[in-house]
Amino acid sequence: MDVTELQHPKDVLNDESRQFALLVNSVTDYAIYMLDEHGVIRTWNPGGQRIKGYTAEDVVGTNFSRFYLPEDAAAGVPQRNLRTAATEGRCIEDRWRVRQDGSRFLASVVIDPIWVDGVLVGYAKVTRDITERHDAQERLQQVQHSLLQAQKMEAIGKLTLGLAHDFNNLLTIIVNCLDLISVRVKDGPAAKLIETALRAAERGALLSRQLLTFGRGQKLSPESLDVTAALRESKELLQRSAGDTVNVVFNLDDDLPLVFVDRAQLEAAVLNLVCNSRDAMPSGGTITITARAQDTQDPASTNHAPEPHVCLTVEDDGEGIPPDKQARVFEPFFTTKPVGRGSGLGLSQVFGFTTQSGGFPQLSSVPGEGTRITLCFPIYEP
Repeated sequence: MDVTELQHPKDVLNDESRQFALLVNSVTDYAIYMLDEHGVIRTWNPGGQRIKGYTAEDVVGTNFSRFYLPEDAAAGVPQRNLRTAATEGRCIEDRWRVRQDGSRFLASVVIDPIWVDGVLVGYAKVTRDITERHDAQERLQQVQHSLLQAQKMEAIGKLTLGLAHDFNNLLTIIVNCLDLISVRVKDGPAAKLIETALRAAERGALLSRQLLTFGRGQKLSPESLDVTAALRESKELLQRSAGDTVNVVFNLDDDLPLVFVDRAQLEAAVLNLVCNSRDAMPSGGTITITARAQDTQDPASTNHAPEPHVCLTVEDDGEGIPPDKQARVFEPFFTTKPVGRGSGLGLSQVFGFTTQSGGFPQLSSVPGEGTRITLCFPIYEP
């Protein structure tokens, strides 16, 4: 061999054609390849194999439309992109593509035409996988939405708390005055009117307590509690409240960690959920009550690490909740029931009690398939 044919590795950088080959073949984060004027693949780099899974032997000589989703290919998107690049000088798009294994990824694509002496001879195509960035943006949007929802509920809670306190003070005066009058008027029509007024005032006091619970102003008496044991003791009450046409199924894990909650408020919250599920199944159905320990995360929390919770779920197979109303179900006085069939304070009581106990509620519902509400409580650590 002629000694002059030997090249030092660094001398390769002085060869323009070798420079380009090294550049293209050293890039693994981008699929960089050439197409002829009909879209047939002529070159393939390691980045294309890493992103799409194909080797050069798999794809060179085939049409680049194989990377498109079947519906896009059938609609003529690949050919349209080539026409756009040829007529407008470049085609840029972010669109879903398919890998060799059939999985989909979001691709950021640039197609540039290659002209030689005014003749279109092919295209240069660069593709980057931006699925992770897309997923991160979606997660950020979800967190921002949850945070805005939490801030809205916090503002409504503060307003409700102030109104409930003032309302409660007025009710106290009314009840005290009615009690004093009832001591002097014990018989006759006036006594019946006083009794009716007292019952109405008691109803107002109940509404006030529910509002205080939503606003986290209700005084709780928390205790260390075994959720499974508490639910088992409430089985008969819950089944009776669900009615004869509804079957209540209990799926409760034994040996659950303890939680630190107000037992009476917990029972009232579960009863509220069961009654709501019953009303969502006018023709009958099944309510499933589940209690288990699992790692989960508050959607409104900025902490991305799931933490251990005891999760109590009430699930039905009823009418479900329309998607546009799901974000408001925990607001006071908001109800999906017909006028006159609900005060709209049941789920707000559930929300207030759960958050005041250090937990959070989760809701998922599909119209026509049912609703699932989960109350997540932190594990009690004395």
